[in-house]
Formats: sequence, C-alpha cells, structure tokens
Amino acid sequence: MNKIICLFFILFFSAIYAQKSDTLVLKNNDVIIGEIKSMNKGILQIETDYSKDDFKLEWKHVKNISSTRTHIITLSSGALLNGTISKSKTPNKCEIKDIETQTKTEVSLTDIVYIKPVDDSFWDRLDASFDVGIKLTKAENLQQLTINANLGYTAKRWFATGTYKQIQSVQDDSDPIRRIDTDLSYVHLLAKDYFIPLSVTTLSNTEQDIALRIISKAGYGKYILHDNKKYWGVASGLSFNHERYTGVSDANKSLELFLGTDFNLYDLGDFSIQSKVTVFPSLTENKRVRTDFNLDTKYDLPLDFFIKLSFVYNYDNKPKNNAPKDDYVFQTTFGWKLD
Repeated sequence: MNKIICLFFILFFSAIYAQKSDTLVLKNNDVIIGEIKSMNKGILQIETDYSKDDFKLEWKHVKNISSTRTHIITLSSGALLNGTISKSKTPNKCEIKDIETQTKTEVSLTDIVYIKPVDDSFWDRLDASFDVGIKLTKAENLQQLTINANLGYTAKRWFATGTYKQIQSVQDDSDPIRRIDTDLSYVHLLAKDYFIPLSVTTLSNTEQDIALRIISKAGYGKYILHDNKKYWGVASGLSFNHERYTGVSDANKSLELFLGTDFNLYDLGDFSIQSKVTVFPSLTENKRVRTDFNLDTKYDLPLDFFIKLSFVYNYDNKPKNNAPKDDYVFQTTFGWKLD
C-alpha cells in the first residue's frame, strides 16, 4: 500500500512539473521555470507556481529558452515555424524542432518576434480591453461620454479583432453630437510576412450627416518591418462603400480602391503608439477620395489598467448632402485590459 501511495505522489507531482516545464534563463543568469503564455511585441508572459499573477518581462533580457510543448513561432524574416524549442550551444540562440519534418533550425533570439503555444485554451487566445471617458461641465451643461471596447482572438495562422467606439455629447442650445465606429477584421498570415486582410467597418456620424456607412474590404499586404520594437505593414485591395446620409432616402453605393499602412511602436517602456492611415480613391465616382487616420497612444498602469490618448480624423473631398468635408475626435480615456 505504501508503495502505491508513493507511486501516486510521484506521478502526481511529475504531471504538475510537466505542465510547468518551460525554462527561461535571463542575461543576469536568473532561471524562471513555468508555462509560457505568449511572446509578442517584445514582451514575454509566463505563468509560474510561485506567483499569483503571470510574469511579464522584456524579451531582450532572455538568454536561453527551452520548452517541450509545441509553439507557433514567427521570425522577423516572416518565416512561420511550428515546433518545440530547445537550448542551443551558441549563446543567445535556440533550436526549433519542426513537429512534422523533425528537422531542427537554429535561430537567434533577436529574430523571434512571436511565440504562442498551440495547446492554448480559448481564453488564453483571447485579448480584451475596455476604456471610458466622462466630461461634465457646469458651463452650458455639457455632458460627454466616450466608450471604447476591443476584442481580439489569435489562432495559429490568423487573428481577428473587433472594436466599438462611441462618443456622445449633449449641450444646452446645441444639437446633440453622436459618433459610432465599429470594425470587424480578420487577417490570415502567410509566409514571408505577407497577409490577407478582410474587414467590415461601419460609421455613424452626426457631424458629417452620415446615418450609416458600411465599408467591406479585401486585400493583400506585407509587413515591411517586424521585430520586437516595432512593426510596419502596408496593404492594398478593393472596398465596397454603402452609405446613407441623414435626410436622404436613397443609399449611395460605390466601389473603391484602398491603400493602407499600419505602424506600431512598442519598445517605449510602458508606452505604445499605433497609427493607421487608409486612403480610398473611388473607382466609380469621379475624383472622389476619402481618407481615414487613427492615432492611439497608450500608457500601461499596474493591474492591467491604462490611460489612452486617441485622435481620429476622417476626410471626404466630395461629401453628400452638403455635409462638412472632414471630422476629427481627440479623446483621453481610462481603461482596463484582459490578456
């Protein structure tokens, strides 16, 4: 009986250890044993038995890494690898063993820009954030509410995001102001840092008399820069614009070309900056051009809280219904993220 009990405890603790078998060696020779959750944008997240919350550390401080679990790994060259990770005899490098071909590839740690375990659960692959801003003034009884919600899901070869942004303002002796933006996007990753973007976005904006604008996009893109400090991607394709203006019963439909760029800088300590610019020259409306610009600056706080400064600008050189050609929103919000 005692032998059976001993065998039980050996198997039990062996199973626990197997679940926490990922090992990190830092450049100061500290060793961390746990379960790697992800490495993205230069930040590695690992769960350990001796910490209530996951550790988050900068990838540039890691000297060695090993894991018997299968991971999706992206290199700065755009190569996509699927396998286990083991230490290399060469400093600041590791070996990745492909689970299908069983071949080993030695790569530099600085060339790795993304790591994600394949056996992650649904919740491990989910990212979410929510922030809100409120402004109340006695003068002219101004009441303003800003809401932003973001949801993301990352799989082996693709990721999807959904966003909802609303700003609403009420003031004495002035018409109410309301603007609602939504975005549902899907990006399929290809070899050599190419990707296929698909998205559906909507806009409702009282400033430009837009009751509802729906834009469906499909294209092809590439990451020009992709490392642990920044990424820069460009994309082009076709979009279909279906819009209806306030006070106008008939909807306006047009086919457009889109040219977009997305730049994200995140090696700034607790700061991160992301900017997006998309130009829509119309293919069916003579000389009509629209432009959308977004800039988000975020400062991370303890306990996954953050402060965000955002700027959004829309331009249309040929608006309908004699509406203004442009509109912009500048906002400061406080929020919380789940990752």
